[in-house]
Amino acid sequence: MLYVDGNWVEEGQAAVHPEDRGYNFGDGIYEVVRIYRGRLYQWDAHLTRLFRSAREIKLALPWSAEELTHLAKELLAKNNITAQDDATLYLQISRGTAPRVHDIPGGIKPVIMAFVRPKARPVEDMKKGWTAQLVEDIRWLRCDIKTLNLLGAVLVKQYAKDAGAQDSILHRNGIITECSSSNLFAVKNGELYTHPADNLILHGITRQVVIDLAKANGIGVHEEAFDIAFLKQADELFLTSTTAEVMPLVSVDGEAVGNGQPGPVTVRLQALFEQHIHDSVLV
Repeated sequence: MLYVDGNWVEEGQAAVHPEDRGYNFGDGIYEVVRIYRGRLYQWDAHLTRLFRSAREIKLALPWSAEELTHLAKELLAKNNITAQDDATLYLQISRGTAPRVHDIPGGIKPVIMAFVRPKARPVEDMKKGWTAQLVEDIRWLRCDIKTLNLLGAVLVKQYAKDAGAQDSILHRNGIITECSSSNLFAVKNGELYTHPADNLILHGITRQVVIDLAKANGIGVHEEAFDIAFLKQADELFLTSTTAEVMPLVSVDGEAVGNGQPGPVTVRLQALFEQHIHDSVLV
């Protein structure tokens, strides 16, 4: 079952008002939350980011963290997500329905929508890795806000697929930012390098978990910008996201990264992340 604007509806029954600002303008925010063994993973971190995104677009949320947590748990129950299930929860909030004007109308009520989908872990892909293509970062300058405006991300992902790669590595004037819907890490001399969490990248939940795990296990982390030349000299590359976890990148623009196989630092971080899933206190 889906939750749409206060109602529980069956698949196919949900409707979007033609003047919903999420539909007309992408005027809203969202989160995708991982469910491992029937439980929400890093839920508090996702909620914190959701409320931050809302503040950044001047969207006052009428729901508390406790109410959203209750809704998430209801979704799991109504969709029969059990302790054996891996899945994702999608939560979207638009500014609401109002006559179509570009400025922000007053007095409208945000519209919330959420659903759950089964989603297996990408275990086999993580063993062999993905390929990537360098693509100019054509997105807007507030990538730190997780909004519904994703056309830029759609296009750079498609550019990569059209070139025969599985994802894109984005750059602005030669400075590497992130991937189409995930954060990027380079490994050089056993240490991690990743773009700082400013307005040009999303503050990834999995990104932060990996940074914390690396630091706790003696792996150096440098949150600093680097260029294409540094990327191409990296010993290893991997991306992180809620659904891709810690995904090795084994080639860029058709050229092998390292020996063309997932590298030792990446494999170690995969193991640490696996252990973190099991050890975390899940909601």
